[in-house]
Order: sequence, then structure tokens, then C-alpha cells
Amino acid sequence: MNRPDSALDPTLEQILDLARWAPSGDNTQPWRFEILGPRRLIVHGHDTREHCVYDLDGHPSQLSLGALLETMAIAASRFRLQLHASRQPEAPEQHPRFSIDLLPAPLLEASPLADFIRTRSVQRRALSRRALSSTERITLDTALPGGYHVYWLEGAARRQAAWLMFDNAALRLTMPEAWQVHRSVIDWNARYSIARIPSQALGVDAITARLMQWIMQRWERVAFFNRWLAGTLAPRLQMDLLPGLACAAHFVLTAPRRPQRIDDFVEAGRAVQRFWLTATSLGLQLQPELTPLIFARYVRDGRIFSATAGMQERAASLSRRGAALVGDSAWDQAIFMGRIGAGPAARARSLRLPLQQLLYDPHGSP
Repeated sequence: MNRPDSALDPTLEQILDLARWAPSGDNTQPWRFEILGPRRLIVHGHDTREHCVYDLDGHPSQLSLGALLETMAIAASRFRLQLHASRQPEAPEQHPRFSIDLLPAPLLEASPLADFIRTRSVQRRALSRRALSSTERITLDTALPGGYHVYWLEGAARRQAAWLMFDNAALRLTMPEAWQVHRSVIDWNARYSIARIPSQALGVDAITARLMQWIMQRWERVAFFNRWLAGTLAPRLQMDLLPGLACAAHFVLTAPRRPQRIDDFVEAGRAVQRFWLTATSLGLQLQPELTPLIFARYVRDGRIFSATAGMQERAASLSRRGAALVGDSAWDQAIFMGRIGAGPAARARSLRLPLQQLLYDPHGSP
């Protein structure tokens, strides 16, 4: 087996150097690459369910792994190589492994989406309220595999979705389980970050960012500001309500059936990445809005996600509001939610770990 310090095959190196730009929750990049040969490798995945309240049963991380596989397939098409991926069933669910073969495909055309792998990013600031054109909607609709569907939330539904996100943010910002995640994933006073979220990409002004940085150092400060000084108001306005109103639409992506197994979420992640890259190719910007779906799944499964009194009931109320937007069946099968619209790319963004740091050493720690 190749060691991480070994020279990579140039073609494989270019493919992996693009693949590492796949999106992942909080920029966790839950993958490592074990090189077996010029056209063979193993993707070692992991999830963050043990310490991240948002990574319910590892499903969001599994979406990210699906996005990685789709990005790898698109990148490989540039070299007329077709990706064949199979999950190794003996691997533990928290550490899934995928065997990857890149097979010659002389008639395969290079995917035009490859040009947008690096430029695709999250835009958390205001977007144009211009409605999506029929061409844009059709192009996005047809980017999804068979059985997947997009529900567009425009007009009054867009406003309802914005208020849903505003109220959902109150849930996120008042529970210690989420605070523990937030304080670990933000890279303060940064425009770019290779392994976290830079604070300048959060969508808040400089004064609010400095105040958030100080408050989030200790939960006692968070609790005090939330109780006595409406501590969540400014962040929720700037990160949720105002951008939620300033966009073309919100949307919900649904799978052919309720996703339950790891393979369902991996396949869903591949669909999400094609949708997102297609949006980028159209000059549209996108922001994920996954937490309402995650809390809804906690509620549906009767799982407790916070020791704080009243959280479960608030999440149940928010879930009912989400279901009212698209229908109970669609909400049950939803895999992704976001906001979309025309506008400039984000000036601050998460970057990625260098490829050499993402290579798996079979003789070291996973």
C-alpha cells in the first residue's frame, strides 16, 4: 500500500484534489483516502454523532460522503474514467468504507459540472429576490436523479420558511448541546478556514461577531444574555430572518422514499451535490438549512436531543410548521433544505485540508 508520503499517480491526484472540495457539515471533511493503486482506493469515512447533536445517527455525515463520491465521479469524467463505488458491508456504520475503482470509459464525456467544484460555496448573506426563471427551475429539477423531487417555497411560502428558520435558530442558540458544537467549529476573526467555518462567513456584522465570540466562551454567559438581554435576537435576525427573506426561494429536496439506511443517505448526498453544482453553474448561490429536518427526525423517532426543558415540544411545533409547507409525506422524505438566489459568491468561505493531510496511513491512526 502507498504511504501518505508516497508520490501519487498524477491523474488520481488531480481527481482527489477536486473531490476534497465536496461540502460537509461544519467543514468536518469526514473522509480519508487510502491509495491502493493508480486507479484504486478506499474512502474511509467517519461521522461525528458522538459529540455533535446535529449529526443524528451520522446521517448528515453520510450525506457528505455521498457528495464526496459524486464529486469524485464528476472529477474523474474529465479523464474519461468512470467511478465504481461499493460500500464495504463489514465496516462499522460510524466508520464506513467505500471501495473505489476508476474504470476507463473512452466514450464518457467530461461533466460540465467539474468546472464548478471549487467555486461552489455557501452564501449566508442576502441574495437577490428575483424569482427563478423557468429555465433555471427546469435545469435544477432535471439535475436530480429519478425519484427525487424539489419543492419550491416562493412568495408567501418563502416568508413562512424565513420565519421558520428564525424560530428554529432560537432552538439552536438556547441549548447547551448545540453551543458545544458552535464554539468548536467557528474560526474566529478569519475570512478563510481549512477545517472550520470562518467567522466572516457567518453572515453577521463585525460588532455582532465580536460579541458572539466573547459570549460563546462560556455557557453561563450564553444563558445570561439569552435570558436577560435577548442574546439570540441579533444573530437570528442577521443569520436567519433577513437572509431568509432576501432570496429567490427556499426549497426542500425529497428522496423517492423515507431514507433510513446509510446507503439511502449516501445516494441522497450524491443527488444534493449534483443539484448544488448545477445551481452554481447557473450563477445561483445556495445556503443549506438542514437543522429543521434534523430536529424533525428527532421528534418523529421520539429521541431526546436536549436536557433543557421544553426543547422537545418546541421542536415538535417547528416540525409541524415545516410539514405544513410541503405536506406530511414530503417532509417525511426530505433529505435537504436550503435557500437559493442570484448574487455574488461569498467573500469569506471554508477551504479544505491539503490533500496530503487527507491521505490515510494504514500503519497510523485512522
